[in-house]
Amino acid sequence: MRKAKSFKWLLLLLLVTTFQVISFAQIILKDDEILMKNFYVAAGYILFEWVFLIVMRKVTGTAHLELETIAFFLSGISIAISGSISESYAVKQVFAVAAGACVYAFFLWFLRDTKRAMFMRTPVAAAAVGLLGLNLVLAKTVNGALNWINVGPISIQPSELVKIAFIFVGAATLDKLQTMHSITKYVIFSIVCVGMLFLMRDFGTALIFFVTFIIIAFMRSGDLRTIAMVCTGALLGAMLIIYFKPYVAKRFAAYRHVWELMNDKGYQQTRVMIYSASGGLFGLGIGKGKLREVFAASTDLVFGILCEEFGLITAFAVILCFAFVAFYAVKNAKRSKSAFYAILSAASAGMLLFQLSLNVFGVMDLLPLTGVTLPFISRGGTSMICVWALFSFIKSAGYEGRWANE
Repeated sequence: MRKAKSFKWLLLLLLVTTFQVISFAQIILKDDEILMKNFYVAAGYILFEWVFLIVMRKVTGTAHLELETIAFFLSGISIAISGSISESYAVKQVFAVAAGACVYAFFLWFLRDTKRAMFMRTPVAAAAVGLLGLNLVLAKTVNGALNWINVGPISIQPSELVKIAFIFVGAATLDKLQTMHSITKYVIFSIVCVGMLFLMRDFGTALIFFVTFIIIAFMRSGDLRTIAMVCTGALLGAMLIIYFKPYVAKRFAAYRHVWELMNDKGYQQTRVMIYSASGGLFGLGIGKGKLREVFAASTDLVFGILCEEFGLITAFAVILCFAFVAFYAVKNAKRSKSAFYAILSAASAGMLLFQLSLNVFGVMDLLPLTGVTLPFISRGGTSMICVWALFSFIKSAGYEGRWANE
């Protein structure tokens, strides 16, 4: 039985590697020219992928490496898109994936000891608030938001790192039997985080944090009336913000009117919908699409590139991957005997699914365009590290029983 499971894991990895070789070949051979830097990036990435998974197989003693394989599959797509734009982008993205994989391994080790996790919740909460505060002080306004801190040649997006802290602090704070003291502390922490994100004008991430808070609060209380009261309060707060800060509403003025404003505020979304359809089932080929000429194509609009250049089949496969991750997370949460691991798993999957929905439905004008990234696929180092960390939260719930017996 163990051999059969190992074979299935190896077969999945071989399929992913085959897809990656085909994808990377298109960014290595460009206009009858061999881009050697992209070749080294591709070869190094595939080698790292195999070594990492084999080591994980030996260290963890399990053949269930579907989650890690999905992470490498999605990360490989991001590297291919980045490499088709710039060789330097591909190099940065590979380093981001390597850093994310190391963070993944670190959290799998760190989360084994719940006492250690409980001890660290207050320092982590303080660090998260401090990081957002530092962002407000040091960041410069880019595209209407205060999102980035530049440290030499490196750009850091603090809100992505705080996503990790937000779920970790929530799970650790509400792990024990519910008390008013613990709930109050987490509510205050959540309000501070969301409030700072509003000050940064990062409304998409603020919405992601709020929905994640709802998931965590419901898992711990199970009280729909309390959740309804929280949502009502948030709605009233949003209405007050729009009343006193009318520029907030203007950012979403194009919603459901993009075709009327296709050469103005609806330019990005209309191009996504036009060019996505032109890719067909199998795509035009990496680097051959027109959407890449539109601003933020490899970040906010990357789902359109996925449809146009990789094809609808690959785009659908990406969505199925996240559906599998959600199923995997819920399964782990149900089997977990500790609220800490259950909250970590379900809240991480909920955050990823909601962010996926905001990105995909936003570029298709089914939801307002908020500018959030597509997990794993969008170009960006901090975002890549964040999603790898969230995957470790999901995976850790599956290891809980085995760790308890060690």
